Amino acid sequence: MAIEIGGMAPLLQVFDMPTSISFYRDVLGFEVVTTSTPRGERFDWALLRLSGVELMLNTAYEEDARPAAPDAARIAAHDDTCLYFECPDVDAAYAYLRAGGLRRRSPRLRLMA
Repeated sequence: MAIEIGGMAPLLQVFDMPTSISFYRDVLGFEVVTTSTPRGERFDWALLRLSGVELMLNTAYEEDARPAAPDAARIAAHDDTCLYFECPDVDAAYAYLRAGGLRRRSPRLRLMA
């Protein structure tokens, strides 16, 4: 018999926490549930939630050790990291994201067997 699991929250390392929070909160609509420094403007870890989906963000570097730009080798090591979101209306989601400033290719349909 399998254990009962009530959910899962991926932990992603981010280079720039304010930029990441801005994307997940202001563009996608996630709520910031709690951070490593509640009520603080600067923090290194955050728990976000949207429609029952939870996601944690953690800074890749301590503030005093953060380089001026992301390390290409470190990014390449995470090239296989993907997040898949279930979305009933991909075209509406794409239009919403474009209106929010996201500039990406239009969605491609992949049928799941």
